[in-house]
Amino acid sequence: MPIQSTQEKFIHELGDIYDAEQQFLKGMQQMQQQATEPQLQQMLQQHITETEQQVKNLEQVFGQLGQQPQTEPCQAARGLLAEAQKTMKEAGTNEIRDCLIGSAAAKNEHYEIASYRGLLVGAKQMGQQQIVQLLQQNLQQEEQTAQKIEQSAPQLLQKAMQAEKGA
Repeated sequence: MPIQSTQEKFIHELGDIYDAEQQFLKGMQQMQQQATEPQLQQMLQQHITETEQQVKNLEQVFGQLGQQPQTEPCQAARGLLAEAQKTMKEAGTNEIRDCLIGSAAAKNEHYEIASYRGLLVGAKQMGQQQIVQLLQQNLQQEEQTAQKIEQSAPQLLQKAMQAEKGA
């Protein structure tokens, strides 16, 4: 069905991130189960809790627009998660798997950041201040999570390199 208006475009993109958040939530739960590094596990658990709230925020956004929450199948999220699952299976050590989980989580975060930034432009243009606040909250959490994950990458890589030397 063609997207004919800016309102339809906004709702389409909202449905896309709504689906992506739900897919990423399941993916993070799988990643957390496979992660062995305690700090990585803790970061994933914290972001699982935040993502559950982000889904609720998106449901409020739909409500503000007088819409029922609806997913728009997000092929990008599906692809990112398929790649993450593939590389987790290919990991030869727990330490390498932890590095790959961190990389996959960072990629997910950047997709979400781009999505929320685009939605914020639309919400601001429509003068939807309550929606702006909800989306801004989600964006800030995604940016903070991306920063934490990226800051943990050197330590994860260092542990993998030490494990290689010890092997």
